[in-house]
Amino acid sequence: MADLSTRYLGLELEHPLVPSASPLSRDLDTAKRLEDSGASALVMYSLFEEEVRHEEQKMLRFMHEQDIGHAEAETYLPMLDTYASELDDYLEQLAALKSSLNIPVIASLNGISLDGWIEHGKLLQEAGADALELNVYYVAADAEESSAEVEGRYVQLLRELKHHVTLPITMKLSPQFSSVTHMVKLLESAGADGVALFNRFYQPNIDLDTLEVSPTLELSSSAESLLRIRWVAILYGQVNLSLAVTGGMHTVEDVLKALLAGADVTHLCSALLLHGPHRLTEIRDALHAWLADHEYESVQQLKGSVSRRYAIDPVAFERANYINVLDTYTAARGVRR
Repeated sequence: MADLSTRYLGLELEHPLVPSASPLSRDLDTAKRLEDSGASALVMYSLFEEEVRHEEQKMLRFMHEQDIGHAEAETYLPMLDTYASELDDYLEQLAALKSSLNIPVIASLNGISLDGWIEHGKLLQEAGADALELNVYYVAADAEESSAEVEGRYVQLLRELKHHVTLPITMKLSPQFSSVTHMVKLLESAGADGVALFNRFYQPNIDLDTLEVSPTLELSSSAESLLRIRWVAILYGQVNLSLAVTGGMHTVEDVLKALLAGADVTHLCSALLLHGPHRLTEIRDALHAWLADHEYESVQQLKGSVSRRYAIDPVAFERANYINVLDTYTAARGVRR
């Protein structure tokens, strides 16, 4: 049987199928089912600094009003040091996952301030995380902020955090950089151990009845994987850090394309939310079967063999692909061209 093992962020994994940050890791029993179904590691749901800060401010206001209210209320209102916060819950869940699972657990952190990234990063390390994924979800909406300043925000965050934690760190990036390759090289120089490509920016919608901006959640599709696969194929051989594909991984075909492009791991989320943890087993078994049918001995032998560095037609990952795609279009019968 082919060897599916891979290495990601310095962690030795049995195979490249890793559940990404999702609500599934909030429940310990579900996390155990993911491991039983074959997950080689687990990325926790994200800890959001805004939620932590908002909760802290709410509790401080609550306790302040207790002090200035009726004296008899002090005997039955809860005290702040006995209240389990969002941060407390996350750290407890991380500790529970570490004690119950035999696979690595990667904590996911989404911050808004440098102090918050550092404070929470240190706490996640102390709680036992095996690695840290920085989910830097930032929309550059200020017309006065340059692309260099946006990039500098990421690099500064990483450098500062590396001074305070020793965990392997992977940066979860957006595709909306003017030069993805240059950005990844900057992060590698700043100490990143890996990058995850790409963050899915959920787009706000407009309610035509209320004229309000409303949040909209749509699960990914396999079509979204192609953007990730393309950039991994371009990065492979140009950087020495770990490469993860996240977004659009639904089938064994998606996973195989990502590995051929050069990915070390593929993160699965929507496929697991749609089909359940057993989807991991199905994809892993199908991966074994494909490697055997095509006479590959290992994932390592496969990895990167169709990257930009080794592809038969490397420019297909660049501008030539755009021209070739347009040339393949054929209008439907009966449609005037």
